[in-house]
Amino acid sequence: MPLQRLYVNGLRNLCDARLEGCGRINILMGPNGSGKTSFLEAIYLLGLGRSFRSIRQAPIINYEKDALTIYGELEQGGADGYQSIGVLRSRLGKQGLRVNREPVENIAELAKALPLQLINSESFALVSGGPKMRRQFMDWGVFHVKPTFLGSWRNAQRCLRQRNHLLRAHGARRHDRIYTPELAAWDEELALCSASMDQLRARYIDDIRVHFDDILRRLTDLPPVSLNYQRGWGADTGLQAALESSFAQDVVRGSTTFGPQRANIDIRLGGVPAADVLSRGQLKMVVSSLRLAQGAHLARQHGVRCVYLLDDLPAELDREHRTALCRLIDEMGCQAFITCPDADAIRHSWSDPGAVRRFHVKHGQALGEQN
Repeated sequence: MPLQRLYVNGLRNLCDARLEGCGRINILMGPNGSGKTSFLEAIYLLGLGRSFRSIRQAPIINYEKDALTIYGELEQGGADGYQSIGVLRSRLGKQGLRVNREPVENIAELAKALPLQLINSESFALVSGGPKMRRQFMDWGVFHVKPTFLGSWRNAQRCLRQRNHLLRAHGARRHDRIYTPELAAWDEELALCSASMDQLRARYIDDIRVHFDDILRRLTDLPPVSLNYQRGWGADTGLQAALESSFAQDVVRGSTTFGPQRANIDIRLGGVPAADVLSRGQLKMVVSSLRLAQGAHLARQHGVRCVYLLDDLPAELDREHRTALCRLIDEMGCQAFITCPDADAIRHSWSDPGAVRRFHVKHGQALGEQN
């Protein structure tokens, strides 16, 4: 399995905590406040360098510690037959990232080593929230299947920062509303890298749509749900022309109206926004289908399986849908870490009980059951 063992020190109530001998399906059970979700948070930090529970660093570090340390061993390559990755975060803002004990500067190296998918109570925002989470969803997928995407994305971010700086400078001068050659040069570069991003994003949504339709059909009896990519500027005009035409309003706003930073996925059921008509349980099935579709596509393209983190899997789902979701995760052969207060809710949901490992979590420690 990808993640064989995990060591956590200083993350919330996890101090000198371990998960040893992780299996393909790992169920973390225990009462509220025992540390179940914190173990998922630790794995998320290990793969993405950030928490899914807090945008601030200080609250996630144990109050008795100056820093948190997370170390994991993955079953792939390496001189020792595994790959090690590690993350350090301190209260003073120090950051340390390591792959095979060697320091790395880029979180992208962690993401490549440990591709993660999270399904929790906040995941509903993928359908019901604003466009930002859907852009992140797209960009995660394109990053993992198209190596050239990251360079285009970084260049676009650089161009947008420079353009917005120039727009604010124009606004500060008030009477200066001339579209300058300097701004035109940045617009040209932004248009070039955005065209590459647009093509890769559009192709990616086309590719995962097939997986999504099949998975959703297997999980629920909902009518078809459509995924329509929106690139962030008009379909009938180039981005550079759109940027020039919006110059006056952008100066007033102090930011760029059109571009890849406005991209979105329009998710609809029967021609209306899916978030307007779906129940919580149905939303969870749609979100799960989207996340599983990403994993299925990555496995098909590169033979790489995602690690799935599912916080309180039984919530919002009846027994039939819990079983369908568990069986599909089982069938995909991916590794999963699942929290639930009582493992009985999903105990009989697996086609291969031997692939399941159960961990009792209490006071920030995890004790594995013998199968």
